[in-house]
Order: sequence, then structure tokens, then C-alpha cells
Amino acid sequence: MATLTSEDEGKILVDVEGEELGVVTEVESNTAWVDPDPGLGEAVLAAFGWTEKNEDDYTIAGDLVDTVTDEEIRVDVDL
Repeated sequence: MATLTSEDEGKILVDVEGEELGVVTEVESNTAWVDPDPGLGEAVLAAFGWTEKNEDDYTIAGDLVDTVTDEEIRVDVDL
């Protein structure tokens, strides 16, 4: 389990098999909101923390996260 923070906004969410699942748009209370289909502009804005969660985003709880690097968040399950 990893603790998610606002510094993780803009990172790519990756599953246990290495498949990219989307871009983290917002983190709140150890929960990440993930845009499964970000456009190029939205991905760039997310990297700077300039996006907000919306109704198309889904959530990932911090207890599902295996590792967090400078570029990605990896979950330990196959979503």
C-alpha cells in the first residue's frame, strides 16, 4: 500500500501487467481520480496539477497501489 498525495496528480496509472489505465487528475484523502481517456492537452495540464476530477473519472484507493514512482502509479491488481 502506498499513500497518494497531490504530488501524484498527472502521473500515469498502470496495472499489474503494465497496461496504462489513464492519468491521475486529482488526489484527495488517499484516493486518486483517474481519467481513462485523457486528451493530449488534458494530460499536460494534469502533469502540472491544473485539472480537476470530473464525472468520467473513476477512483482508485491508495490501498490498491503497489508502488509510486516519479512517472507512474502501479496498482497490484488487474483492473
